[in-house]
Amino acid sequence: MSPQTIHFIRHGQTGWNAEARLQGQADTDIGDLGREQAARNGRRLAELLPDPSGHDFVASPLRRTRETMEIVRRAMGLDPMGYRVEPRLMELHFGDWQGSTYAELEAASPGSTEGRKADKWNFRPPGEAAESYEMLAGRVKPWLDAVDRPTVCVTHGGVIRAVFRLLGGWSSAAAADIDIPQDRVLAWDGARLEWT
Repeated sequence: MSPQTIHFIRHGQTGWNAEARLQGQADTDIGDLGREQAARNGRRLAELLPDPSGHDFVASPLRRTRETMEIVRRAMGLDPMGYRVEPRLMELHFGDWQGSTYAELEAASPGSTEGRKADKWNFRPPGEAAESYEMLAGRVKPWLDAVDRPTVCVTHGGVIRAVFRLLGGWSSAAAADIDIPQDRVLAWDGARLEWT
């Protein structure tokens, strides 16, 4: 469990978010609403961190998280490019399901999504690269354990669900089902998680 302060931000809304498509590691872009959400989160961080010097700024390498980070940093009055990327912060890989909605999956193969509904945390979609949330948490935990200074992290809904399990101690079922907003900042103070 990281003793360091970490502020987590989910990337701004993409077109696939609006359509309820499973993005996973597909490299999609944020839209106008997503850019507004990112700017809001940057302004909020500027209030929370009046002096961000000494903070590590890190993002998933996917385009939607990198653009969100650059907007956040610009809204904080910082160099937009002053951050690094971390592959372990990429979203859960949805395998063969990436790009589909649940309705499309069910239309193509009735009953195919029942396993995920029954045990969302441990379910692994079809496809060689696909991951379960349990697998994702195993990827994220070494990064969390290595955080050694105050950090701002722009990542994905799945990663933040893993954070609730790993840092917040939530049950796997509760962590898998929590809604992760795109216009709020999640703060870890070394002891508890709080949306701000």
